[in-house]
Amino acid sequence: MNNVLSNITRLIQPTQKTARLISGVSVENKCQLKEVAIMSNVPAAVSKRLNTAVPKFKKVLSLARERDINESDTVTIVTDMLEEIFGFDKYSEITREYSIQGTYCDLAIKSGKKIEYLLEVKAIGLTLKENHLRQAETYASKEGIKWVVLTNGINWEIYRVNVDVKVESELLFSFDFLEMNPRKSDEQEQLFLLCKRGVKKDLIDEFYEYKQSVNRYTIGALLLTEPIVNTVRRELRKIKTGIKVDSAEIRELISQEVIKREILESETGKETNKQVERLMKQQERAKLKSKKRVTKPEVDIPGNTNNPINQTGL
Repeated sequence: MNNVLSNITRLIQPTQKTARLISGVSVENKCQLKEVAIMSNVPAAVSKRLNTAVPKFKKVLSLARERDINESDTVTIVTDMLEEIFGFDKYSEITREYSIQGTYCDLAIKSGKKIEYLLEVKAIGLTLKENHLRQAETYASKEGIKWVVLTNGINWEIYRVNVDVKVESELLFSFDFLEMNPRKSDEQEQLFLLCKRGVKKDLIDEFYEYKQSVNRYTIGALLLTEPIVNTVRRELRKIKTGIKVDSAEIRELISQEVIKREILESETGKETNKQVERLMKQQERAKLKSKKRVTKPEVDIPGNTNNPINQTGL
């Protein structure tokens, strides 16, 4: 079965950066990121800052929740968090009430003239809802900004905004700040995605690219491709000598009894399957082109000066 896994890995072929970036992800409920293992180490200075600042703001947020502070006061706390936890300069890199074509977003993170991500902040006692995201989503789409953070100080939701055909947002990960333990490397690395140093390295973009390739829908689609089905068929023959099983039977077993129906029949699953099929066709065409480029052996003919037999002295 190692052959099956190696074939899946070969077909996915993540970029060198993303392969180096993340080794494992566990997702449940609303795509909430429970565990992120980023192979890129958090710098010592950032790690030290997180270990000091996170416990401080957990206390600040707990007290603020007890007092049920309003949105304006929550924005003030989040601004301080962006400075003391995430490492942004309050005066040059954090902008309040950022104006976009006549509308305003609570906070924006800048890198020079570029807006890295927007933050829509709600009162600490308010439950984050879909309509809150719609407002920030509109802000981002107007400016071509890819990332939006929706937060009430305690709950943080990080979205990727796509505007290819229509404006859509995809939840990349979320976390409860009061539950964060900065001494755990995976949780520290998760916070690092939003830190100034992490933003400069484009880690969140690389993480997004990784998740686009390595997820249950892509793996499900790959399991039904010819290379994988043929590998399973070959491995079955090794287990039981003389067994007769064809590829169609294996493919049916995988699709009907191995893979969950929602993975194959959901809209995401269907679209992923189409993408994988296109990928396989592209790879097949590339192989055919490669074969055509193979140079045919040179045929020796009389008078060919390149032929050693016709050279003087032989």
